[in-house]
Amino acid sequence: MTRTAKPLEAYEPLEPYPPRTANLADILERILDKGIVIAGDIKIDLLDIELLTIRLRLFISSVDTAKRAGINWWETEPSLSTRAAHDELADENTRLRERLAALEWALDRKEPDPA
Repeated sequence: MTRTAKPLEAYEPLEPYPPRTANLADILERILDKGIVIAGDIKIDLLDIELLTIRLRLFISSVDTAKRAGINWWETEPSLSTRAAHDELADENTRLRERLAALEWALDRKEPDPA
């Protein structure tokens, strides 16, 4: 069985491609997926004397994108993470128990004999 090769035909769409429209949801999804960095400096000088400098760095993204970028400070901030708050509370509890044990031990050593 032999096949004959068909010549390639140029394909032209009947209609040109419609313009791509992006609504606000698409733009927001893209920003959250890829992330966006906004950076800027505000500097106020008076007669060549620097009065104020404000450096702004803003990174907008989803949590997953931020984690991929190595940003995860909210996981260790006790005011933002219940796990971090629990860990901080557990650490404080451990420190207090150790301090209490040390104080009780020192107090037991200083008590005079009742006899």
